[in-house]
Amino acid sequence: MKEYITIIGGGLAGTEAAYQIAKAGIPVKLYEMKPKKYTPAHHSSELAEVVCSNSFKSNLLTNACGLLKEELRKLDSLLIRIADETKVPAGQALAVDREEFSQRVTEEIKNNPLIEIVSEEVGKGLPTTLSDLIKESITIVATGPLTSDPLAEEIAELTRAK
Repeated sequence: MKEYITIIGGGLAGTEAAYQIAKAGIPVKLYEMKPKKYTPAHHSSELAEVVCSNSFKSNLLTNACGLLKEELRKLDSLLIRIADETKVPAGQALAVDREEFSQRVTEEIKNNPLIEIVSEEVGKGLPTTLSDLIKESITIVATGPLTSDPLAEEIAELTRAK
């Protein structure tokens, strides 16, 4: 096994995982298909692109969403820190300026000497497959609804979820 952790996906989950792992002193290889490949929902080459609502829901400590955000603040969450710094008026919700938020997250990740960004799509039939990566190092699959078809197909095969 290699002496780094691989993360597939440069969205919200992938960038937070990369930040937390690097903060622990462990090198990270972060695979992100952008800017080489985009989905119809993507509009920016930045990491942690907020593609749906710019709201991270309530900030009130009297509900689960607000309480979770407060816990994340105490744990030094990169995304919550930057969300707080790029917030826009939204009543009791935490909403962000999408472009500024993504730019700031990308800057933090790119400037971290323990994080290597690999701009490459991963998946079945591609030069880099999930099967290859999981043989080399601990691998976190941090993709969501915008997962590319080749990666989704390989995940289904590996988990026998056909």
